[in-house]
Amino acid sequence: MHSLSSHLTRPLSSSFSHFRFLSFFHSPNSHPKTFSISQKLPTFSIRSCTSISAKPSSDLRPKRRAAASDSSDAKLRALRNLFPGVGIDAYVIPSQDAHQSEFIAECYMRRTYISGFTGSAGTAVVTKDKAALWTDGRYFLQAEKQLSSSWILMRAGNFGVPTTIEWLNDVLAPGGRVGIDPFLFSSDAAEELKQGIAKNNHELVFLYDKNLVDEIWKDSRPEPPNKPIRVHELRYAGVDVASKLSSLRNELAAAGSSAIVISMLDEIAWLLNLRGSDVPHSPVMYAYLIVELDKAKLFVDTPKVGAEVLGHLENAGIELRPYDSILSEVESLAAKGAKIWLDASSVNAAIVHTYNTACEKYYESLEIKRKSKTKAYEDSNGWSEGPTGMYRVSPISLAKSLKNDAELEGMRNCHLRDAAALTQFWVWIEEQINKNVKLTEVEVAEKLLEFRSTQPGFLDTSFDTISGSGANGAIIHYKPEPDSCSVLDKKKLFLLDSGAQYVDGTTDITRTVHFGEPTARQKDCFTRVLQGHIALDQAVFPENTPGFVLDAFARSFLWKIGLDYRHGTGHGVGAALNVHEGPQSISFRYGNTTPLQSGMIVSNEPGYYEDHAFGIRIENLLVVKEVDTPNRFGGIEYLGFEKLTFVPIQAKLIELSLLSAAEFDWLNDYHSQGAHRSHHCWMVLLVNGFGTTQDL
Repeated sequence: MHSLSSHLTRPLSSSFSHFRFLSFFHSPNSHPKTFSISQKLPTFSIRSCTSISAKPSSDLRPKRRAAASDSSDAKLRALRNLFPGVGIDAYVIPSQDAHQSEFIAECYMRRTYISGFTGSAGTAVVTKDKAALWTDGRYFLQAEKQLSSSWILMRAGNFGVPTTIEWLNDVLAPGGRVGIDPFLFSSDAAEELKQGIAKNNHELVFLYDKNLVDEIWKDSRPEPPNKPIRVHELRYAGVDVASKLSSLRNELAAAGSSAIVISMLDEIAWLLNLRGSDVPHSPVMYAYLIVELDKAKLFVDTPKVGAEVLGHLENAGIELRPYDSILSEVESLAAKGAKIWLDASSVNAAIVHTYNTACEKYYESLEIKRKSKTKAYEDSNGWSEGPTGMYRVSPISLAKSLKNDAELEGMRNCHLRDAAALTQFWVWIEEQINKNVKLTEVEVAEKLLEFRSTQPGFLDTSFDTISGSGANGAIIHYKPEPDSCSVLDKKKLFLLDSGAQYVDGTTDITRTVHFGEPTARQKDCFTRVLQGHIALDQAVFPENTPGFVLDAFARSFLWKIGLDYRHGTGHGVGAALNVHEGPQSISFRYGNTTPLQSGMIVSNEPGYYEDHAFGIRIENLLVVKEVDTPNRFGGIEYLGFEKLTFVPIQAKLIELSLLSAAEFDWLNDYHSQGAHRSHHCWMVLLVNGFGTTQDL
């Protein structure tokens, strides 16, 4: 590797003759220190929507090219032309697939198709004469750019912005009919919508037989994915399928349930030690799973199941059924009197409604038998043994979040390999910048993928790389496109949020750097984000503490100067699974009361974003662990964090006068640990001059 005079990812350090890593200088407290350098949208109650008006997206930004607007208008006209045939006045199009997935196969990107907005979170509502899209603060700027003038952008969570329910109640005449595809809404979400619009005597209409967006998408709609499923080896999974099923069945029996319907794709993959590639960035396959006390059935397209996977399933006692036969199986279970455990927050409304309807038929039949007092009625023992829905949170969600030793080992190992790829990337990018090579945001993302793909066990990215120069960094979930992306600029901040899927784990890391001389404002903001990152990393807290309690640790340094950010501070991360997983989180949204527990993995990613100027985010992944405290007040355990991510933090962006002695120590220790754990990749940085104090 060529020797570089680096201004990029530099450990603050010293000058040993050839490593140039550790350095002594005075901290702000005048003593020498060594310094070696990630749902529901929030809603607001509004009594009346009659006085609320939201501007169309065209009023908030320059007009998009006419062709894009014409295409959007044509799709909306085609969609509205279908309304009379199904008897509806409005149609709601969510982002999700039938499994409430965050990332979905292209053929299910219906909201993207109809609106042109590509963000992962959002809901579109189309009436006979209006079209509106709701999204959260991560995507406001992106939606401004992508929506045509035909759409109204609703900045969910902002004061005065109505919810979808409030807006429908305001714009529809009383007695309107609102259509949805029940497969795309969780049972809870559909019920909330039904109850909310009923206040104005509107009716929610389940359209089982057709999705209206699919009807206008027609032949241009991509084919459903049909890629092979693979076995997730026991050395990575840590626990075999039989043991997982046994634990689940014990929970079912204890709850008095005879079966559970599982629809979340990562839960199915985790429980069965299977992985797939149906969904971009997530190693899962489209399937449903029903586990009974004595059997289990996997509903999946059988061409995906090869001989090895079939043997794996047969050994675990899993039967195969066609993917689209899930509703008939649910009806059959109800007819047999099965008490089914249903997580109404994730299982779709089509399944729950089908089960409830089948239960009603069961009891109607039983009532007829009771009146006739047939032998069948006497054998049924009356009403007590009939089918009943047991609505509870899926027990698999928590079990999956508590990583076992093998899963944690895989996560640690893949993060070291990921760090090696990132180090190679940062060395390459600075070499190119120093040669005045023009690099686009897309080219940078592709080069990072190239470095990662050489690492053992690499499978895919864990999400679309967020490669944002200057103002694009302020778009929290920005995705650069070849025809519109920016060229990296030495005079601007560059934010890179990326991650990878490896056979043994999942990564997610963000670094913000400057290739030239950052402004005082940028350094001040960056340092406060860093201080919040350190504060959360060092937090020690009692067991049973929910994540929202810790959120303020990461924001407090920004709050001191009246700044904040519009996203949560931390999300759960799966082990060789989804990069975003529950139930744990660290967020200002205090509705999630799930306590952080030992073995959970969360991200630590505070940030700050100045619209149309720059974005800053620093992200590592952490494992929750037990901490040995000198006292145990109340006789309880105390918890803290272990770092998984070890990639240098750029020194030149730090305003040293803001740091405390403890924060200096944290940075020293972080980079020392990184050099120790990934000696080879860190030496590449160090011998090329990264981290010399002369650059501060």
